[in-house]
This record gives sequence, structure tokens and C-alpha cells, in this order.
Amino acid sequence: MGNILRCFKGEDSGDDHYPYYQPHYYDQPASPLPQQQQPQQLPLRPHGVTPATIGVSALARDLLNFQSTSMVPERLSQHVASSKKAQVKWYRNMLEAYRNTSPPPKTPADAAQLIATALNMIQRTELEGILEFYNFPISSLPTASSKHQPSSLPEGVQFVLNTLPVNDKCIGDGDGFTAYVSTTDPREWANVPLEVHEMVIARTQARECRDYKRANALQSSLHKAGYKYENLSVPVLNSWIISSSDEEVLARKYRIRMRGIDALELNMPYGKESQDALVKLIGGKSTKIYVYDQDQFGRYVGDIYCNNVFIQEKMLKGGHAWHYRNYDKRPEFARWASEARAANRGLWASENPEKPWDWRRDQRNARQGAILVS
Repeated sequence: MGNILRCFKGEDSGDDHYPYYQPHYYDQPASPLPQQQQPQQLPLRPHGVTPATIGVSALARDLLNFQSTSMVPERLSQHVASSKKAQVKWYRNMLEAYRNTSPPPKTPADAAQLIATALNMIQRTELEGILEFYNFPISSLPTASSKHQPSSLPEGVQFVLNTLPVNDKCIGDGDGFTAYVSTTDPREWANVPLEVHEMVIARTQARECRDYKRANALQSSLHKAGYKYENLSVPVLNSWIISSSDEEVLARKYRIRMRGIDALELNMPYGKESQDALVKLIGGKSTKIYVYDQDQFGRYVGDIYCNNVFIQEKMLKGGHAWHYRNYDKRPEFARWASEARAANRGLWASENPEKPWDWRRDQRNARQGAILVS
């Protein structure tokens, strides 16, 4: 806490966050408020603060006050839509970041960067609201049009998705799952429709007013638009993520198809075991997806990495999926599948496992035959 205390050692300041104080800039006399309005426990004559640094000093004062009282600035709610509970979490994170920063931020840009780092999971509109509250430069944040991806991508990769932790229930089988990407990602932020932002704000206001019927209706509308805005630490029906955070995050839904492999369908022998293998690899974890294409079902086809592990490699080497040769000619995929087959791993423990694409074809033919007979 020494960082914060140093900000006030001969450098106290006031601003509109604290109605008992007025700014006192260099070479400008202080203008104290009437005696009956002045609290006795705090200094009334701030000095040593310039217009350029008053926001930095105000942030330090708010953090010091939060450490003592667990109270957030009352007027912050005029700039953000999130609840007081969420704001308390923000200030807890900012206080921790401030304690670990040496030397403490001295410029508005430095302070803005500290806030952005400490609150990297909150919705961008909320982050901008906090910076506006302290008069910090929003230009310090990454621009919405910037590319949140490596400077050099493998040939054929269209873009990269960095997902939130994948819920086990969102893993449909051994080669497909649903993932969510936070809109704090600049690429996602640039593509969020205006009506989605409006629904998020309206839902927050409805919950504040305890109008849960309207809040649930707005949540349903968000789902239909391909987004979710939920508390990450509270398991709900069809919940999409369990995390240690208690923030609400707006995230976009992506349906993913793993490139180059074909797992057995759930109704096939070893189908459930294949799904379980993928759950063990990515369930509850964040993934990085290099997207190459989008298939006829609207799924994004890509290579999946989790904790720097190439997931298709693990699925093939464990005998949990077939190499999909018709769509992917990578020789290492064929080698990994051959190694698993030679070792009788996974699906290869069966003497003559059925190919999933043959099984799907037979199922389609059977359905069409049933329709013709009827």
C-alpha cells in the first residue's frame, strides 16, 4: 500500500469524486467549502496536483478509501451499467494491481494501462466508463480495429479465436464443441451489433430493478443473437462456463469443428469414450483456435490448442478419432493415426471399427428408405 500512500505524502488532491474537496492546482489558491460542509478527518487544502495528474491522484485516493471501507465511488454508477457488487470486484482487482506496481503510475496514460490490465475481462464499454470517470485517455486501450492475433499466421488461417474456458456440456462429441469468446477481445468488440449492446444495458437495468421477467427475456434474446452475458462463477441451466471470476462478461458463441479428424458419433461403439477424451483435454480450459474455414453447417473449422498442446494430435495418438483423409492430407496426421492403430489404442482396440463417415451415410440412406416406404 506504500505506492498509494506516497501519492498523498504532500500531494493530496480533490476532484468531483469527493464533494467535500475542490481541485487546487499549482499557482492557484484553494477555495475551501463552507465550514459546516468540511469533514474534519481529511485535509482540506490539497496541493501539488496539476490538471494533468488530478485523475491519477483521484484514483489513488479512491483505492485508499476502498482499502479502508470497501466502498466504491458513488458517482461511478453514472458512467457504468454494472452493479455495485461488480464494481467492488473491479476495485479489489485495481487495488491489487496498484500494490504490485512500482513505481506507481504518474501519468493518466500509465493509470489507464494499469486499469485496463487489472480489468481485462470486463466489457469494453464498462472499461471505457471507468476511464471516463477519471478522465483517463481511452486512446490508451487497443483500438477496436486492431488484430488480436499473432503477426505471422500459418498459411490458410483466416483468424484466431482465444476462447473462454469450455464447459464440459458444450462438447458434443470427439471432434466438435461450442466455445465462447469474450468481447473484450478487440476483434470481437469491433463486430458486436449495436442492438446487442442495448440489450446488455437493458438487462442490467432490469436486474437492478428486480424485474427478472424482463431480464430473462432479454437474456433469451441475447442467446438468439449468438451472445451470452452471465456471471461466470454461478452455474446456471445450460451454463456455458465455470470460472473463479465473479464478473459478468459478454461473449460471442462459436460452433467449432476440429480440422482433419473425424470422431465416432455418440451412437457408435466407442463414441462416448471419444467424447470423454476430448472433455479431459479441453473441458474447463481456455483454447486457442486457428480458424481455416466455415463448413456447410456454420461451424468454424480449425486447429485447436489448449495449454500449448495440439488437441488433434492427442486425439489421433490416443485412438480417439480417425484421420479425415478426404479433407486433410497432412502426413503427420496419417502417421499419428497409424501409430495408434498399431498399438490397438482407443477405437483401434476393436477388430474392425466402422468409419464414422460410412456410418453417417448408412444412417442417411436408412432414413430416406423409411420415408420412401411410408
